[in-house]
Amino acid sequence: MKGVLTSVIFVLAVLGTAGSPRAYAQSEPYQAKVDSDGVQRVTIVGGDYFFKPDRIIVKVNVPVELSVRKEPGFAPHNLVLNEPAAGFAIEQDLSQEIKKIAFTPRTAGKYPFYCSNKLLFLKSHRERGMEGILEVVE
Repeated sequence: MKGVLTSVIFVLAVLGTAGSPRAYAQSEPYQAKVDSDGVQRVTIVGGDYFFKPDRIIVKVNVPVELSVRKEPGFAPHNLVLNEPAAGFAIEQDLSQEIKKIAFTPRTAGKYPFYCSNKLLFLKSHRERGMEGILEVVE
């Protein structure tokens, strides 16, 4: 029994320290371009406590299509981008398969997106650096 308890404590300690906060820091914001069909397309990859890109700039009142996925790994991740008054209320589980999310931002501003997952008593993925900013500009 003591060996099992020691193993559980070891695993929790490793999970609690794996992946440093802000292991990935985007140096320049990603400026979405409007495609010929009038849609701004952005690919977001989530991984070991990061989003890439983590700073995205899109235009207000122009449709946006996010293609989201996660890197291989056992940790579950999601993408939360919740500002209904601005035109989006997104909570999407991530998998290695690309998922497309469409919305049209209606209000300029800076809006956080993040992973809301949390394991037991450990820090949330967001607290560990898995967050970013969607900036909607005129």
